[in-house]
Parts: sequence; C-alpha cells; structure tokens
Amino acid sequence: MQVSSHHRLHHLKLVIVALLAFVIGICLLVTERLIHNDASSPIWLTFWPLEELGQTMATAGLFALVWEYFDAKDKAAREDERIRRLLRESAPDFRDAVIQGFAVDNDDLKRVATPELLDNLATNALALRLGDRAFAREVYDGLLKQTMASPERWHDVKVSLRLSCIQERSTVGTPLPPFSDPVFEVVVTWEYTLIPHQRVRRFACTSDRDEFHELLSEAPGTSVWFLAARPGISAGDRNCFELVQYTVDGKERPIRRSGRKTGQTYSVDIGEDAVSEGKAITVRHVYRTVTAKDAHGLVIATTAPVRGLAAELDYTNTDIADLQIVALTPTGTDTRRIKTIQGLAPRSIGVEIAGWLLPQSHLSFVWALEGEATVSETPAVAARSVSRV
Repeated sequence: MQVSSHHRLHHLKLVIVALLAFVIGICLLVTERLIHNDASSPIWLTFWPLEELGQTMATAGLFALVWEYFDAKDKAAREDERIRRLLRESAPDFRDAVIQGFAVDNDDLKRVATPELLDNLATNALALRLGDRAFAREVYDGLLKQTMASPERWHDVKVSLRLSCIQERSTVGTPLPPFSDPVFEVVVTWEYTLIPHQRVRRFACTSDRDEFHELLSEAPGTSVWFLAARPGISAGDRNCFELVQYTVDGKERPIRRSGRKTGQTYSVDIGEDAVSEGKAITVRHVYRTVTAKDAHGLVIATTAPVRGLAAELDYTNTDIADLQIVALTPTGTDTRRIKTIQGLAPRSIGVEIAGWLLPQSHLSFVWALEGEATVSETPAVAARSVSRV
C-alpha cells in the first residue's frame, strides 16, 4: 500500500509531539527531584506538582510513540476502508450529479471528455435505448461518418424543378439541340442558407458509376450528378448538363467549367470573406440537365445535413399522365405531400419535410406517360432505372 506525502507529514508531526511531551515530562521529573533534594529551594517551587505533571507527560508521550508504531498500519487500513465505504454510499449521488450536469450543460462535458469518451457515452446511451450494443455501435458509427463528413448545415431548403418536353424553350439558358431519344429538359433551382466552411463549390456530372460513387464518398465539398449515357446524351456535354447560375446573398458568382471524357465539373469561388466571417449566407444555384422520358423518373439527393426541405416539381409542359413522389428520409421526420388536381394547369407535385435530414436523403419522382398505365397500377415502372439529378 502506497503512503501519500500528506500521510507521512501527519505521522512525522505526531512523532515530534509525542517525543516533545516525553522529553518535557522527563525534564519536569528531574527538576522535581533537584528541588526535593535542595533544602534552599524557594517554597513557591515546591508548591507545583511537578512530579505528577512530569509522569503524566512522559507516560503520554511514550504511550503515543508505542501506539503509533504498532497501530500505524491498522490505522491506514481503517482510513482506507472508511473512504471506500463513503464512496460506495455516495457513488449513486455522485453519478447522478455528474450525469445530470453533463446532460444539462455541454460545456461541462466538453471540458473533461475526450472524443473516445464521448463516443463511448453516446454508444452506451443508444445501446440502453435499443437494447443491443452491437447494433447501437454500428448505427452510431454510420451516423457519425455521415455527419462528420459534412461540416456544413443547410437550413430552409427550397428545391424547384421544372420538367418540360425538349421542344419547349427553357426560361434559363439556350435551347437544347434535338436528341436521338425522346427526352425531358429538367431545370433545377436550389435555395438555402448555411454557414460556409469551404470557399470553393464544385458541381460534377458523370456517366461513370465508379467515379460517381468515388466523388460522392470522398469529395464532401462537391455536389455530384449521375447521367446515364444514351444516344445523344453525354455527361460531358454542356447541352446535357450545365450550371447556369450561382448567387450568394443575391450577388452572382463567376462559374468555371472543366470537361473530361466521362463528365464535366463546374466550380464557384464564393469568396474568402464569406468563409472567414462565419455568418449565414443565402445560396441560390440553378442548373439544367436532361433525362430520357422512358427513364420514368429522376432522383434528387441532399449533400449535407438539411433542416426543413420543400420541393416542388412542375410538369405542365409534358406528356406525363401520372406522377408520384417518394421521400426516402431515414430520420423518420414528418412528411407532407402537396399535389394539384390532375389535368389542370399548372400541374405540379410537391413535398414538405420538417426536421433534420441526413446527407444522401432522397426524393424520387416517378412518372407514367400518356398511354401507359399509372404508376400505382404498374409497380415495375417505379423500379426502373431513374436519372439522379
């Protein structure tokens, strides 16, 4: 058993006091004997009970030294046992106080907890709720991987999609040339607020699935679109995909484009001030693309954690007979669909999602053309390959 410096100091003080009492007692006994043998000693000295005082102090000092020598180890053991008993009795109160303090104030937990400790606390809490520690660990690791890879948070996201036959001239950009297969032109507008963490924004379009998944998982600052290669449709052709406009707080930012065989990339510099100030900005960007009519659907996905999403698709200028929307939101947030009466203009379908959405939450728009069965009557339509935009 290791003895602390405070215990050694206490032991030394006790020994010094005991020795001092013993020495003073002996001195008093010697003085009493000298006074008793000297007849010329003043009478007031003989009045004091020096012998009794000396015997008492010498005995007390000697007894304290002997007791300290034999009882030191037992005393330390008793003290240790007393402390352990107090800790056992007070442990529930200490535990409740610590947990309550951490639950109320994140700053307290931040001061004392390491990332590993925080991960263990979160996993333990989730395991208690789910009743399965292995399952809780996998769920937490997946959630942490998704959210940590996206440091930005998007708020009040509005997505507007306009679907039209290719013969229709888009309100944004230039007309598109004829295509081998019947296609729809898709104009997509995103608007949201965020506190930016990255200065350069990239938008990539590719027809290579491996490249698509690589960019999706390893480039958190890049928004990626997959455009399946078809006759007349190429992901590297700006007539098939183009970032038309990008604004920050209403001010347009210059757009740069670089092309390659399997796709193209657009980059936008939002400015160093927008990042360094750490303030919320409003971003609006518009891009256009195409999708084959017989794809019978398209998908949009979030690239960052999103709070509050409202999406609407206008398909007035199309030969779509029936259109359905499917919201794949793994967080279980409330979803409210908004749909106009079929056959009236404008024809549109929308969805509003409250709460948080994780990155890669999907909205799927699936349609059936005129002369085809409705989507609900033909489930196979919804299972076909759709364009991800």
